[in-house]
Amino acid sequence: MAVDINTFFDSISKISKVQRVLIFVGTVVILVGLFIWFIYLPKTKDIARLKTNITNLENQIALAKVKAKNLKKLEEEYAGIQQELSLALKLLPTSSEIPTLLENITKLGNESNLEFILFSPKKEVSKQFYVEIPVSIEVNGGYHDVAVFFDKVGKLDRIVNVMDVSMKPTAKDNTDLHTSCTAVTYRFKEKAETKSVPKKAK
Repeated sequence: MAVDINTFFDSISKISKVQRVLIFVGTVVILVGLFIWFIYLPKTKDIARLKTNITNLENQIALAKVKAKNLKKLEEEYAGIQQELSLALKLLPTSSEIPTLLENITKLGNESNLEFILFSPKKEVSKQFYVEIPVSIEVNGGYHDVAVFFDKVGKLDRIVNVMDVSMKPTAKDNTDLHTSCTAVTYRFKEKAETKSVPKKAK
């Protein structure tokens, strides 16, 4: 074994300097190649995979934040709609409240010193979620009294719109006016009214 080793070193000593450099460079290249192939490239793939996972997670987090923000906005909008609906329910009377509301309108007219000539509810007009209840009104009285009456009607808790107002003197050289108008109030449809009509079979 010692002879073999000595022979090995004797062989190396006989190699030229250029050959030694080439052997050294070749050895380094082989070692670097092995490092790159077995260590660096696998680690690079792992790093790239981890970067991809991190990017995906960051995108998911950003999307979740957007959804959370939109959810909060939707919840706020829903709360606002609920509040508006509650207010609308207070402003629109139910069927059972309509007679009392109409009675209050005539009471306001009497309190305003008006003489009722006509107070006649017309046919209801059905809309998608509510019903219009028009009432033809004719009264005699002074302009100021009529204005006071309209102002009181406008201040009712329930919605009452006065439209198609027409005024003319009750007689020549008379300050009293004959006023005709249509007062329109509204009510929510009852559940039975909002039920959809079954479609006919084809």
